[in-house]
Amino acid sequence: MAGKKRKLRIDRLLIVILGAVLLIAVPVRLISCVTQKEEAPAAVQTPEPTESAEPVTEVHTAKLFMAGDALIHGAVYYCAQQPNGTYDFHDIMENMGKLAEGYDLKYYNQETILGGTEMGLSSYPRFNTPQEFGDTMVDLGFNLVSTANNHSLDMDETGVLRSVDYWRKQEGVHMTGTFDSPEDQQALPVYEVNGITYTFLAYTYGCNGLEPPAGKEYLVNLYPGHEEEMLEKVRQAKQASDVVIICMHWGTEYSMDANEEQISLAQQLSDAGADIIIGCHPHVIQPIQWLNGGKTIVYYSLGNMVSAQDQLARIIGMIGGVTITKTVTDGVSEISLSDARADLIFTKYDIIGEHFYNFKVYPFSEVTDDMLADHESVYAQFSGKITEMDPSILVGGFN
Repeated sequence: MAGKKRKLRIDRLLIVILGAVLLIAVPVRLISCVTQKEEAPAAVQTPEPTESAEPVTEVHTAKLFMAGDALIHGAVYYCAQQPNGTYDFHDIMENMGKLAEGYDLKYYNQETILGGTEMGLSSYPRFNTPQEFGDTMVDLGFNLVSTANNHSLDMDETGVLRSVDYWRKQEGVHMTGTFDSPEDQQALPVYEVNGITYTFLAYTYGCNGLEPPAGKEYLVNLYPGHEEEMLEKVRQAKQASDVVIICMHWGTEYSMDANEEQISLAQQLSDAGADIIIGCHPHVIQPIQWLNGGKTIVYYSLGNMVSAQDQLARIIGMIGGVTITKTVTDGVSEISLSDARADLIFTKYDIIGEHFYNFKVYPFSEVTDDMLADHESVYAQFSGKITEMDPSILVGGFN
């Protein structure tokens, strides 16, 4: 009996030991399982690699055509007079329309005020021109007109108001430089062409000693003494639009070289944000130049588009063209200018006694020796002036 009891105690001891081992082992396995379940989701949450979207790019282009001074002497409007007393300049100017074909923006400088026949027409030194000249240019597609020049006040305030009223009625045409109110002068209109926004400004060095009435300085944009205001306007324009076009009536009359003021102001205007600077006033052509590494193009003087002046250099004018490109990538815009070019035009007329007749503007490609003696050497001489400051400017390439 004693042996059986001892054996029973041993068996019970083994059972107790085995139970203790099981109690210790089971929690280890349970903890191990719980740990694995908690770590598993971390692997599931790892994001799959994705491909980045390609940038979206849009390209917009517009072409600008430029011509110089419409200096309408009495001989020019007499030539345009019709039997019924009205005026028609289409025959004189038709080639300008052909040269500008294919361009979206077409600019010229209206040197003489379009006060109209009701005011009485006049020639040098205080001009007043038939409004039919404007009709002709609009019919030919010209849609940018500057009127800030040294003849802006030739017909006093009334002439400015009549001119502003005339241009305001021309649908799709933008005129700047003269104004009928301070609000009009201070405004900063932004226009659009082919998805490209632009502002259009014009200033003159003076008005041949004439001054606007006291309190009506807004009638014409004068830059002397107001240079910082002009530059600030350019800065504001650059913030408001893609492209800033500014027309400057400046330079030394009848000089084919840009003077120090022109060169200095051009650089300041470029630094302020001007993209295209169009110069007029000297009545002769001057060179073209890229500024700030191709950011700005400046045509220092386009010369006369049409006139009755009698010096060779004054009846040879310049036309210009430039392509504007706007590239938009993921909403970010970049503006670039390219294909800056120019060529020469010629105003032909006949002289009988002391009178001038049969005015017509021609591209040099249609000029012959019968029209202009030794015309090829004349073209070589004057076209060389175009690239004098910048050989990269293209010569030719118009229709």
